[in-house]
Amino acid sequence: MPSDDKRDPIDRLVDAYETMLERVNSAVEKAEQTTIPALKKNIEHAREKAVELGELTREEAEKIGGYLERDMKDAGEFLARTGEEFGNWLRFDLELIESRLLESFANVADRTRVELEALAERARKASLYHTGEVTGPGTLVCTSCGKEIHFHKTGHIPPCAGCRGTEYRRSPEKS
Repeated sequence: MPSDDKRDPIDRLVDAYETMLERVNSAVEKAEQTTIPALKKNIEHAREKAVELGELTREEAEKIGGYLERDMKDAGEFLARTGEEFGNWLRFDLELIESRLLESFANVADRTRVELEALAERARKASLYHTGEVTGPGTLVCTSCGKEIHFHKTGHIPPCAGCRGTEYRRSPEKS
């Protein structure tokens, strides 16, 4: 693994998102019951571990943990609201996603589904995604022009190629 000072900072954050997701997934698998407070606690532990191991600064860990929490809530809300399959949330072929990442993401999203159904009822507003943030797999739609951007793996959100817009929503429908 290249030293952190020689790696692209965005790649380092993308890798950190995936590592944090794996840590949360491991904790969720060990838990008998998953609740929103437990999910938040697991994400907090993953943040602390990343800082403790020197993988991220405290500020970076807070950002990545926030992105991960946002994506988990968004996926869980979709599953709860629509009753559809996880692949429909992603909006593309599941075979395109790295199996390790897919298993972690799907497991955490599914295990928190019931708790997220209650959360979704209390908070119906859709999550916004912004240029400069990191997101997990799926399709985002520019709020300005409607152009879609597809993430087949964890990635950095760029400005919209259509209008240079900087705000997106998760796509609600299957392609």
